[in-house]
Amino acid sequence: MTQTHPISESRGTFQTISDILTSKFQVEPSLVTPETLLTELGIDSLSLMEFVFAVEDAFNLRIPEERLNPREAGIDLQKLSDVIDEFVLKSKI
Repeated sequence: MTQTHPISESRGTFQTISDILTSKFQVEPSLVTPETLLTELGIDSLSLMEFVFAVEDAFNLRIPEERLNPREAGIDLQKLSDVIDEFVLKSKI
């Protein structure tokens, strides 16, 4: 039996992340690009963790911190999208 996710796959992982940032964290849409580093979003460390939890909830998954630590330098939104896609794919197998 295939597990379903609350996010429509046709919308795309990056678009869902973008929607969360702009609607729930009031990040300026022009700042949300695949190359944007998590540390450049202009949100404090508590909000950054809340963002990660919101993304995990949106995709109905949990990403271990050793796999993706949002406070780590150099993590951009594309990497976050790739990690989510990897976990979503694993959940379908």
